Amino acid sequence: MPETAPPRPDGPHLTEDHRDLLDQVLDKWSIHALDALCERPLRFNELRRAIPVVTQKSLTATLRRLERNGMVERVVTSTRPVAVEYRITPLGRTLQDLIDALLHWTTVTLPHVERARADFDEER
Repeated sequence: MPETAPPRPDGPHLTEDHRDLLDQVLDKWSIHALDALCERPLRFNELRRAIPVVTQKSLTATLRRLERNGMVERVVTSTRPVAVEYRITPLGRTLQDLIDALLHWTTVTLPHVERARADFDEER
């Protein structure tokens, strides 16, 4: 008996490229950044305040990765002093409903997961 079900012939197949994209776009800091940027464009420090637990290095790497994947754009403003603002792109905005659905799912299922964790830990 195989350990996994065979891929559906009519459905998408999870390839290495798919996994790579999902890893880059849906990691923990990317979800925070995309969620915040879906609300409005933000400067780097505003984004850091919106995600207080992220380090400057991690946020920089996350924004670069999202920019490289076309989800976020970096806009240099012509103000004095020059400022950099991050904005969600139309491609990035396509993730908004998915992120909202994931956040809703976690809200609904978290009590069940916490109960399962407690049961598991009690057995150990």
